[in-house]
Formats: sequence, C-alpha cells, structure tokens
Amino acid sequence: MMADGPVASPYRGRITAGLFAHFFKAVFKQHHGELLPLLRPLIPANAVVLDVGAHAGQYAKLFARLAPRGRVYAIEPQSYARRILRTAVRINRLHNVEILPLALGAAPGRATLTIPVKRSGSYGFGLAHLGPHTRAGSIETESVEVTTLDTLAVRLALTRLDFIKADIEGWEQAMIEGGRATLARFKPALLVELNEEHLRRAGASVAALWHMLIDLGYRACAGEPGMAPLDTPREGDVLFLAKEKR
Repeated sequence: MMADGPVASPYRGRITAGLFAHFFKAVFKQHHGELLPLLRPLIPANAVVLDVGAHAGQYAKLFARLAPRGRVYAIEPQSYARRILRTAVRINRLHNVEILPLALGAAPGRATLTIPVKRSGSYGFGLAHLGPHTRAGSIETESVEVTTLDTLAVRLALTRLDFIKADIEGWEQAMIEGGRATLARFKPALLVELNEEHLRRAGASVAALWHMLIDLGYRACAGEPGMAPLDTPREGDVLFLAKEKR
C-alpha cells in the first residue's frame, strides 16, 4: 500500500550502539503478554487493527497473532524504528502486518520528528516524538509525513476497524481530532497512552483528551484484565470502549 521512500535521516543504515540489542528484543522477546486476557475479546481472528506508534513491533506481534485472518497496520514514522520493525515482522513471518511510514495528527502535512540520543550513542527511539525536544541532551531529527486517521481510513479503503492502540508521545489528542469520522463510523476499541507531560508538549492534556473521547461516545476502563470503569481522568494506558459496544 505504502512503501518507505527516501528520507533525510542521519541514522538511516547506520550501525549504532544498542542496535543489535534492539534487533534481538524486537525479534525474540514478546512484551505485553499480560494484556492477552484484555485483548482477546476485543480483537477477533479477522480483526483490523491500527498500531499507531508501532515502535519496534511488540504490540504489532501480539495483534498479528490474535488476528491471524485479519490485518494489522503498524504505523511508525521513524525510519530507525521501522528498520527494526521490518526485521521483526519478517523473521516472525507475520504476513498480516503492513508497515506504514506515517505519523497521525490533526491535519495532513509534514513535521519534524525528534529522536533523543543517549550518552552511549544509542538512540532513545522509544521516546521519539513530533515537535521540539524539551529536555537537555543530544538529539537527531527527521522530516516525516503526517496524515489524519480519517484520510488513512479512506486511503486503506477500510470496511471495518476493531482496535486502535496509540502511543505517540503526546500526539494522541491530535490523532483523535483527525479521526472523528472514523471513530464515529467504526467505533473501535482504543488503548491510549495518557501522559500529561507529553500531551502538554503537543498543546493538549489528559483531561481534554479524556473528555473529548467521552463526548465521542466512549467510556474509559482500566487498561488491564477486568476492565474496571474509570470516571476520573488519569495517566497511564487507558482503554476506551464505545458505550453501545460494552
């Protein structure tokens, strides 16, 4: 559907400190297994899943195995992370995973992705984010394509959408703003990381994002087995379910 194009990335193809450790973890480790009891009822075997901020693919691997007859779109704008993600997908033979070199936001365009660099020379690629870096330390940057969830749903010709996981370092509210029509149409379950510091960096907040989803017809639940309802905005991984689907 979409392939990696040329990017102005200083680390594309470069061997860095920590690269092989990142490859090993992505290929051979499986994180988030404790969420399987939570995810199984929400991701049927033929599900369509968006892994927004796919990183090195730990969630994508989990989703792919839960939906062997479905499709997982691993959305990751960072070329270093995609290099690791592609390897993990290929070696694990996850034929139902498609990697999309994009970021999701409130409007289409281009943006600067900021990637922290550790003192060892290894990339803190799990902390890469759109916009300026607000902490001390070395960084590298990359220009990336931004689209909206609504535009992407049309581009992919989606006829169903069961689940979205979003961990995009503060741009989760922008993603929701750009996906109102898609959420209203498909009412997918959402697993969203809420971090006040990160959201504030993007001009958003936990409370604003929380109430936006409530207004869109969602109800918050603890992102853990049991799905206890939550009535007060809080940080962490929070599950949002469409009220009529609970």
